Amino acid sequence: MKRLFGTDGIRGIVNEELTVDLAMKVGNAVARLYSGKYKTLMIAKDTRNSGDMFEKAISTGAISAGMKVETLGVVPTPTLSYLTNKKKAIGIMISASHNPSIYNGLKVIAEGYKIPDEEEVDLEKLILSENMEYSPYGEIGTVKNSKSKNEYIDYLLGCYGEIRSELKSAIDVGHGAAGSILKDIFGRMSLKYDIFNNKPNGFNINEECGSTEPGFLSKKVKTDGYDLGILFDGDADRCLFLDKKGNLVDGDKLMAINSLKMKKQGRLSKDSIVSTVMSNLGFEEFLKSNDILLKRTSVGDKYVLRKMLEDEINIGGEQSGHIIFLDRSTTGDGLITALETLETLTYFGKSLDELVSEIPSFPQLLKNVSVKDKKAVMLDERIEKMKCKYSERDDLRIVVRASGTEHKIRVMIEGKDYNEVEKVTDKFVELIESIDKEC
Repeated sequence: MKRLFGTDGIRGIVNEELTVDLAMKVGNAVARLYSGKYKTLMIAKDTRNSGDMFEKAISTGAISAGMKVETLGVVPTPTLSYLTNKKKAIGIMISASHNPSIYNGLKVIAEGYKIPDEEEVDLEKLILSENMEYSPYGEIGTVKNSKSKNEYIDYLLGCYGEIRSELKSAIDVGHGAAGSILKDIFGRMSLKYDIFNNKPNGFNINEECGSTEPGFLSKKVKTDGYDLGILFDGDADRCLFLDKKGNLVDGDKLMAINSLKMKKQGRLSKDSIVSTVMSNLGFEEFLKSNDILLKRTSVGDKYVLRKMLEDEINIGGEQSGHIIFLDRSTTGDGLITALETLETLTYFGKSLDELVSEIPSFPQLLKNVSVKDKKAVMLDERIEKMKCKYSERDDLRIVVRASGTEHKIRVMIEGKDYNEVEKVTDKFVELIESIDKEC
């Protein structure tokens, strides 16, 4: 069982769960494990105030074990994924994605993909060993600043530079990494847009803004007459939209409308989409009506990606806006999601409101319950008994799972009647809170 790596790398509260000492050991372990395969470790970060110290710590650990280091500075996670894939390198992204600034994380990426579970286990063994290993003086690595992010910018312009749109977009970068390159892409295209929340101070990433807090941009879209809104999370691997009325358009609906375009373009492999157990049944019904098959996985982008690779499907993702266009990128990429969607609106000649109005949504409630010990709570047999009780019903779909990155249990109930959905959700929340008090 892994002790450090969760569903999205190593993540924790800065200087409590995630320390400089741990980061240095991660850098050293990566250099030791991959030195025979990769010559260079690329390091990138989002805008958190702790990013600088972790960048230095990882660099120190890696060069002390003989690996060269290239620092990219503040760039989105997908930028690092693209560059490690292109340059056949290993990388570490310093980011806690959508979490507040008190958290940070380390994502290890090899040739565009997050490393597999078995390699995370091998890394943990080295990280948790008593001592780091050091190279002889003459074999110590070097550190240099890299401007390779321009290669990623050029790639996106090569894919989407021909988009022409009269729609005016309000864009919320959440004081995060998207703000570091957005103007270099959108500013060189025929797009009308304004950027908001692009003044990071190290502490305000995702703070009442971005994809996890759409209220600010929703109000802006409605009051200032924008045609749509675009929301990014802290490291820009997620993207959500708002219609002109400020209503949230989630990942399900973005995948739905983009898959229709891809099918007409002959781009939709196997006429299929991969999503998770959290995706709405209305989304699935819409796909069926357009002869597109939905394949579901457990929650987590790595499970979505695994299924996509296994079944050779080139679009998949989650409601959160973490969407993978596998014929464009190896990972969820918020900028690609934004550009694909803008291209889709142009392709159909319709507004976002018009396109998503065709997609039904069944009532669905998601509640996050903070707990002391999520493993102990999930192992309690009372939760399974309640799940079995309601699973016999055809009008309800139930998902109860532990968060992979936070001390929370996530409860999702979906059905045809909202009142019943709300009632059942509250029962699960009450049970979880009761069990947590006993722990």
